[in-house]
Amino acid sequence: MINMIQNAKDQAAALAMAAYRAAAAEGALPQAEVKTAPVEIPKDTANGDFTTTFALAAAKVLGRSPRDIAQALLDRMDLAGSYFDSAEIAGPGFLNFRLGRGWYEGVCAAVESEGADYGTNDGMKGRKIMVEFVSANPTGPMHMGNARGGVLGDTLAAVLEACGAEVTREFYVNDAGHQIDKFAHSIEARYLQIIHGEDAVPFPEDGYQGDDIKELARAYYDQNGDKLADVPEAERQAALARYGLSVNLPKMKSDLRRYKIEYDNWFYESELHDSGYVAETVQLLTNRGYTYEKEGALWLKTADIIRENLLKAGKRERDVEKLDLKDDVLRRANGFYTYFAADIAYHRNKFAVRGFDRVINIWGADHHGHVARLKGALDALGLNGTEKLDIVLMQLVKLLRDGDVVRMSKRTGKAISLSDLLDEIPVDAARWFFNAKPDTQMEFDLGLAVREDSENPIYYVEYAHARICSLLRAMREEGVTVPAQREVDMTLLSGETEKALIKQMAQFCEEIRLAARSYDPSHINRSLQELAGCFHRFYTACHIRGEEPKLQAARLKLADGARIVLKNGLRLIGVDAPERM
Repeated sequence: MINMIQNAKDQAAALAMAAYRAAAAEGALPQAEVKTAPVEIPKDTANGDFTTTFALAAAKVLGRSPRDIAQALLDRMDLAGSYFDSAEIAGPGFLNFRLGRGWYEGVCAAVESEGADYGTNDGMKGRKIMVEFVSANPTGPMHMGNARGGVLGDTLAAVLEACGAEVTREFYVNDAGHQIDKFAHSIEARYLQIIHGEDAVPFPEDGYQGDDIKELARAYYDQNGDKLADVPEAERQAALARYGLSVNLPKMKSDLRRYKIEYDNWFYESELHDSGYVAETVQLLTNRGYTYEKEGALWLKTADIIRENLLKAGKRERDVEKLDLKDDVLRRANGFYTYFAADIAYHRNKFAVRGFDRVINIWGADHHGHVARLKGALDALGLNGTEKLDIVLMQLVKLLRDGDVVRMSKRTGKAISLSDLLDEIPVDAARWFFNAKPDTQMEFDLGLAVREDSENPIYYVEYAHARICSLLRAMREEGVTVPAQREVDMTLLSGETEKALIKQMAQFCEEIRLAARSYDPSHINRSLQELAGCFHRFYTACHIRGEEPKLQAARLKLADGARIVLKNGLRLIGVDAPERM
């Protein structure tokens, strides 16, 4: 697909290199191995649309001042047939390029020809990537961290797909191990309290205290009475855990569906245990010499693995020795495997069985200590976890309402869950605001999220799209439709707001590429806000209805192009592009 920003950068770099070769052939500059310098967009576009530091980068190897080099290049710069109208020297030796009509026409033509695919590329074609996100314990309602991780994972997956990757969205269900054991004990205590009285049955000190546990116990009792009262404890706990999961998992799926998240796969931890895959994975680590027994438990030599990886990465030995590196238990003295052992097996499955080229996990920042341990364990298995496993750590969410911190739901009086949140604000607003830069702590103002003015960014962007749709409807009622590009005189789009809008439409392609490269889908939000702002400014400065036909046609075509790009961007975030507001 066409990325006119990258095309212009590539062309500017090629023009500078061609000018150098011409200068060297004429003897104006020395012959040398000169590297192509990067081309960037200046912060102040008054200095040009693109700039290269070619002359500054080549000064040392050529033994000339950057300005002398830049002048030699400029004297031999052939812009004929290029995207650029002119080039000039600035500052200590920057070469600045100014875009010509052909580039702006190329952007509009690409939007028209690619339509719903505009902004996509094939940079990751052939790569098989898994994005695992949310993966909340099925022992209670999903919270704000899950809400943030949900949209970050889903939007990152969409961005990677837009770059040509084959992406699988996965939810890892922790339906085994310690937390399920605690879940079972908690429901059991509440169930027996219903039968024998609250004072007659102690509640586990580390049990789940939430009202949702009481509701599960009550629901089971209402359906089945006291039939589990006298069965063996293990049988009772297993039955109550199965019941709790049978209620909680469908609720999680429905909440996520309401949040516009659909997974390709729900992977159950219990399958790893039942199939023997966890035991097999631990045995492989033992066979490779990475485990030892102590006090009846089996341990992974985590500290040695991480230490070796850090030294390979160039860390100084004395700095590594200062770290508080510890080993991890894989199998407890009672014979049960730890969550860490299951997690290693799960990630081994991703690479060794299902063949993903890269795995991306969206985790809360409180999991940062687990990153090196898991990558190291995969390295010990020969799966190159250091290179192939990427962890995106997201910071906490602080909920506000008109500036005041919110901890409880107005509806339930309990801590706000994902479901409570979606009862209070539109899903589109939740997805927009949670798609913020992952590594920054975010403040989510519920009051701002429901405002219908330009202060609310999602309203501002959606209104730009609806505004264009309203214009198109009004024009159709007057018998005017959007013309084809070949029918438009694009030279009429010469105003600053018109050119700024086209530039921002072009930048959208670049932002998708950057979002995929940095695992930061908030690039799309920022791009859409800029695009909406450019459109609103264009629409204020440039009349469309009532202008003479050729100018009206050109501006109408530009407005429709902006509509296409806005819709494409909103779709990536999983947000509606309303036609009326």
